[in-house]
Amino acid sequence: MGGLTIYQDNYVNSTVISNRFIDEYMEAANDAQLKIYLYLIRMMSARLSTSISDIADKFNYTEKDVMRALKYWEKQQLLTLEYDERKNVTGIHLMDFAPFPSAPVCAAPVPAVSAAAAAPLASVVPISSKENAYTKPNYTLDELKAFKSNEATARLLFVTEQYLKKTLSPNEVRSILFISDKLGFSEDLIDYLIQYCVDRDKKDLRYIEKVAISWAQQGITTPKQAARLAGKYDKTVYDVMKALGRNGTPTQAEAAYIMRWTKEYGFSADVIFEACERTVLATDKHRFEYADSILSSWYKAGVHHKNDIQMLDEHYRKAKAPKPAASGNAFNQFKQNTYDFDLLEQELLSN
Repeated sequence: MGGLTIYQDNYVNSTVISNRFIDEYMEAANDAQLKIYLYLIRMMSARLSTSISDIADKFNYTEKDVMRALKYWEKQQLLTLEYDERKNVTGIHLMDFAPFPSAPVCAAPVPAVSAAAAAPLASVVPISSKENAYTKPNYTLDELKAFKSNEATARLLFVTEQYLKKTLSPNEVRSILFISDKLGFSEDLIDYLIQYCVDRDKKDLRYIEKVAISWAQQGITTPKQAARLAGKYDKTVYDVMKALGRNGTPTQAEAAYIMRWTKEYGFSADVIFEACERTVLATDKHRFEYADSILSSWYKAGVHHKNDIQMLDEHYRKAKAPKPAASGNAFNQFKQNTYDFDLLEQELLSN
């Protein structure tokens, strides 16, 4: 098919998008993230106000979907969010694309309509220097060119393309550069990393990058150490990780939770997955802690099988129902404070 010529016929009512956004950020973003970012640019250009709920209604998303997209772009350092004392989003600052700014340069903020219209969010925790060690820099095209010109790197990129059965995009090359440069992985370890992920039918460089960060956090520096780590956990551990929305190798804290549920509590997989399902429906944050609180309450209540959960739920519903003036019903003795998930979520999100 022949090439296309794109004409501009005196079109002036337009929104300007940075070429760098198209070259470096657009490919990795999903549909919701792209729509919301472009809409913010449009609103800023027209100096119009908006809110979380307005954006959700505009694209038929939930407010949580909108917040996830905003947090994604904040992580990419393309915007920053402002909060009031109640942790409601009150403003959005779109960031400049300057290659090496000495300090963040902000465009005019896109104001929220009101604090009440904005979705609440957990407390913002400042990024520590340790967390910064696992943040991918915005490598320039010159840096990519220098990286690819190295003989060992060229060999590594060629092998990676053979594993993934495709030509690497610039963003994917940036991921390999990040793993080599920032995480300090050797050529052998990166080779093993790619093999490890491809063997699990995971060929997305974003997934591979997450596994690499997990290994770096656990001090993995050689293929032998990585192989030992991969062999430590059975399939149940990875199934639980997936059920809670986590990819890659579990951290030590995550593995400790799962070992407690399976070994100490002795729960079968169906009980654990039921807790995971309720957790995912209830919260996007602190999921391991939330699931652990559910399973701990079930363990204390004597749950052994999934049918026991249904009985416990029935007791809970009856305990929450309006109580008669005088009743000897034993269900009224149920301790609600050990099973109040709404309160539990509020406590977790406030930490």
